[in-house]
Amino acid sequence: MNNATLQIKFTQRLNKLASNDYDNIECWQIIEAFNKAQIEWCRRQLHGNNMYKEGDEASKRRVDDLQPLLTNQVLTAGAPNKDFFQGINFPTNYLEFKRVSTDATSECCPEPRSMTVYLSEEANIDLIMRDPLKRPDFEWGETFCTLQANTIKIYKTDFDIVLPVLTYYRKPINIEILGCVDPYTQANTFADVECEFKDDIAELIIDEAVAIIAGDIDAVNQYIRGSQYAEKNN
Repeated sequence: MNNATLQIKFTQRLNKLASNDYDNIECWQIIEAFNKAQIEWCRRQLHGNNMYKEGDEASKRRVDDLQPLLTNQVLTAGAPNKDFFQGINFPTNYLEFKRVSTDATSECCPEPRSMTVYLSEEANIDLIMRDPLKRPDFEWGETFCTLQANTIKIYKTDFDIVLPVLTYYRKPINIEILGCVDPYTQANTFADVECEFKDDIAELIIDEAVAIIAGDIDAVNQYIRGSQYAEKNN
């Protein structure tokens, strides 16, 4: 959906029929509300906090709607440690964890083999490392990882981690409108950046963004309508 259409739909949802009550909404306000609505919509779908209680990949629709945000990043090792591999290049556009995949090698098996990596809690590291059925094991092809301070640790014992890849949901790209001045930085926008979602999802995000603006200006009817339609058609 191009930005001209987005702005028309935005003011159309705010204005009462045959009125121009809210035509004085600034373009930067539309941008801020839409980008905020994108994040709120994504978090709600990933967590399953919607009317269908469908979270990440819980249905074909959730898979279809959220797949543009799934991306991979090869992890770069930090300082060597005998207990874990620490990935230090945490993505700046990170939104939610999906999985970590990796290969491993050992002295007896220099040829890399794939490992199954489970996400675990920092509080349980000592318990897992002491448990012979849960601790990292090259023969079984299993290990675990944790998240801490924007780093990923993949634990190991008598093997080395090779080519670990983080799969994650990134933040949606913020829209920009040509010629709009950012009130926070006073910078001019020199190019349009359009919504990356399909038009049907963009329509839902517009409804949610309209509800945000309507709540700011105490337009009760528009707030109720925007909130309801953003979820009703989800």
